[in-house]
Amino acid sequence: MSNKTNLVKGYLLLFLVFMSALGYAQEKNVTGKVLSQDDNMGLPGVNILVKGTSIGGSTDMDGSYSITVPGNDAVLIFSYLGFFPQEITVGSKSTIDVVLAADSNELDEIVVVGYGAVKKSDITGSVSSVKAEELTAFPVLSAGQALQGRAAGVVVQSNNGGEPGAPISIKIRGNTSISASSAALVVVDGFVGATMPQSADIKSMEVLKDASATAIYGSRGANGVILVTTKKGRAGKMSIELNTSYSVQSVSNQLDLLDANQFAAYQTAINPSYVQGSANTDWQDLIYTGGAVSDTQLAFSGGTEDIDYYVSGNYFNQEGVVINSGYERFSFLSNLNAKISDKFKVGFNAVGSRNTKDGVSTQANTGGRGSGDVISIAYRFAPDLGVTDANGNYTFNSVGDDVDNPYAIAKESIDETVTDNYRANFYADYQIIEGLSFKTTFGFSTLNRTRGTFKPSTLITTAGAQGGIATIENTKMSDILSENYLTYNRELGKGNLTALLGYSYQKIKNERNGAGAQGFITNSVSYRNLGQGAVPLTPSSSLSETEIMSFFGRLNYDYNDKYLFTFTARQDGSSNFAKNEKYAFFPSGAFGWKISNEDFLRDNNTVSNLKLRLSYGVTGNPSIAPYQSLASFEDIYAVVGDETVGAVVPNQLSNPDLKWESSYQSNIGVDLGLFDSRIAISLDYYNIDTKDVILGDTSAPEYVGFLNSTALKNVGEINNKGFEITLTTRNFVKEDFTWTTDFNFSRNRNTVQKLIGGEDIFLDSAPGHFLQDETHILREGEAVGQFFGYEYRGVNQGGTLPEGTASFNNVPGEELFTDINDDGVITTDDRKIIGDPNQDWTFGFNNSFRYKDFDLGVFFQGAVGGDIFSYTFLELASGGSNATTEALNAWTPTNTNTNVPSAAVRGKRISSRFVYDGTYVRLKNLVLGYNLDASLIEKMGIQNLRLAISAQNLWTITDYPGTDPEASYQSSGAQNSNVNNGFEYGNYPNIKSVTFSLNFKF
Repeated sequence: MSNKTNLVKGYLLLFLVFMSALGYAQEKNVTGKVLSQDDNMGLPGVNILVKGTSIGGSTDMDGSYSITVPGNDAVLIFSYLGFFPQEITVGSKSTIDVVLAADSNELDEIVVVGYGAVKKSDITGSVSSVKAEELTAFPVLSAGQALQGRAAGVVVQSNNGGEPGAPISIKIRGNTSISASSAALVVVDGFVGATMPQSADIKSMEVLKDASATAIYGSRGANGVILVTTKKGRAGKMSIELNTSYSVQSVSNQLDLLDANQFAAYQTAINPSYVQGSANTDWQDLIYTGGAVSDTQLAFSGGTEDIDYYVSGNYFNQEGVVINSGYERFSFLSNLNAKISDKFKVGFNAVGSRNTKDGVSTQANTGGRGSGDVISIAYRFAPDLGVTDANGNYTFNSVGDDVDNPYAIAKESIDETVTDNYRANFYADYQIIEGLSFKTTFGFSTLNRTRGTFKPSTLITTAGAQGGIATIENTKMSDILSENYLTYNRELGKGNLTALLGYSYQKIKNERNGAGAQGFITNSVSYRNLGQGAVPLTPSSSLSETEIMSFFGRLNYDYNDKYLFTFTARQDGSSNFAKNEKYAFFPSGAFGWKISNEDFLRDNNTVSNLKLRLSYGVTGNPSIAPYQSLASFEDIYAVVGDETVGAVVPNQLSNPDLKWESSYQSNIGVDLGLFDSRIAISLDYYNIDTKDVILGDTSAPEYVGFLNSTALKNVGEINNKGFEITLTTRNFVKEDFTWTTDFNFSRNRNTVQKLIGGEDIFLDSAPGHFLQDETHILREGEAVGQFFGYEYRGVNQGGTLPEGTASFNNVPGEELFTDINDDGVITTDDRKIIGDPNQDWTFGFNNSFRYKDFDLGVFFQGAVGGDIFSYTFLELASGGSNATTEALNAWTPTNTNTNVPSAAVRGKRISSRFVYDGTYVRLKNLVLGYNLDASLIEKMGIQNLRLAISAQNLWTITDYPGTDPEASYQSSGAQNSNVNNGFEYGNYPNIKSVTFSLNFKF
């Protein structure tokens, strides 16, 4: 019995071994290449899935693939956007080459629009798409920076040069307001007002520009909308991707300043008793250093037919080119999507980051005694002084204002900001019946920021008398967003109807508090022990809340694949506005005509695509901060008897009729494709009339008893009009060589149409120690923020002055100005508009080449026009500081053939002498890449391996004599971002970089 049992066991074991070996033998490796039927070129990123399993992969850069299948009966599914999918049974073959045919009905890429997605050919509004590879062309802190020059009508500018962690401004089609923000609305994975993610996590980015495209966002759509969709997983085995780069950075430009001997001669001409110091210090060389950027991302993605995932982590570290400046960020992103049933899908998105910024003082708004910033002081500080004096103390300036030397300020001051930013978003999508679905989303984001500063007592003029000064400020922001909408699709006659109806609720809460102290026993505790300070500074705190409730809808109808109709409407209610005007309605309509689908063009060999787009609509701007429509009180200190007590006084007048600023926008566009879309052109012309612009009315008499007699009213009007051109050409398309060109061009002109009573509004952006209060102007019929001052006419040569000129002191060597009223003296009545900071047009020009496994990208970006007013050059020409080498050609009795006034201490007058043309052309990025041959790396389990070297800001053509023509000063905040354009002072220098990058995909 036991022998039989053992025999049965032996046969059973032999059978199991045989079956296992058979199963193993059935597994096989299949390789091949996927080509396009149109040009016989390899298709990268084709999705390959073994039918009925989670086994999958994708093709590499040249279309090659390798996949292990369970047996000869396996069926491979090849799918790629814009092409017909194919299913192929493996059989006995180990090599399967596939040719995919283009699907003319799907060849248009899918473009994300608000609360949905459409084919590009069905868009009726003005929308620009930016490719993912354009956003990752070189390392940037935020994808918004990579948008510069990539889309027509979009202007991107850093608020402070190349400062690590500097905020950026993104404007679409100009300034649409004066006192409210003109920044574009950013929507990330459906979350309105989100922070832009890092570039490598982005799947697609769309820029919505006209009212038809943006009206779905109603009161926040006037400035355009940037829609960002992050990467998701897809069915198949896990894919691991590593992207890492390292950049070496340096200052792109420096000013030519006087050295110690030249400076001493210059100062002696002003003050003969000046005694030269013993040093010869180049302060720019001391504060500037070599910078570096390290950027690494690791991402995992994959899934099955029912669930997919994408998870990434990123580390970014930048060492600034100014000593003691830098930025560090840790971030993650995860996307999870699950198909519960054929009708029910859910998903979860989470994003988080911790950012640490080490800042140095730049762009100071005052530079008098004991103040100023590292950059501007480095320009004006005496070069004949050293870093320390004979006693080992840090030096302070020997001419002009008493300020500490820039090296000391950069080394000793502390300015640290730590920011935690997290966002989570959940969605559920249920198909109620065929063609009708309901989607609900709920999101929450939170931001916590702590900024601490410390100025030690070793900075003698800054904090020596106070015994050190420390401050700390905490900010907490939370944002809740709930959106619910129905989408209905059905065929209707010869057309397709899509209807959208939804509801949105958002609540934003901001909390701030701050404290400070001075008079510290030691400098070692920094801002982390305010209690040690002998003298506490006045604390502060605030709380604000905003609620927005909205109903929105959209109707799209495509008739016979020729005529496209879009109607959009949104009604918003906001707690920020007054009780009589809390709600506003924002409608839009658009029409598109696919002319190329008409019979007379359908079979045309030249015109492959021709579409006309027309749109008109109204969008809004949130315009004001919470509580600005209400009457308010201000806390003050009062004295009752001998005691100081707290009190309040009326501060601001109320306006119960204050309402939204509204932009009425029309757009006409043409999309043209020639020679099977080898040439693609988009042309757009737009006109935007912004009405009910909120301005401060100061006409209320003082006896009303309010501290602030300015009342906010809807009284202004602005117009923006312009045109945009986008051109893409596939110049050569061969198996081993391709060359593609992308060009975009845009022109925008804005005009102030209406102000309060038609009266000019004078504005001021000068540093406080300049003692100026009118530097630029708002005037009806002129562009926003024009420079306003005296027209410089050269140097007073003595004797009879040229007709129509005068000078302040009428002595030889003095500045000469236009005498507008011809009264023989220069007064404030002789001022005029002296410059326009608004650019005439902007452009981007990119060429992409591929030869076998090599690729080359050359990207130029630039602007024409856009004057710059340099406060730096004004200060350096005032005599109370160091100067540029221009001072070597100053007027003297023996050097009269010059346009440079004599050496003297002068008031810092706003004049055209310091207005410069800001036109520039910049080689923004030059990149050379190499993709290792698939046959070499597949053996190592690597799907794709790319090496690249690139250079950023390598070369700039400009007549601007300053450090960089992309100037920005005092441009943060809503109103400043609109009216304070083109000014320059104390900017962190722009940088040029050389980058080495490596990309793996497993």
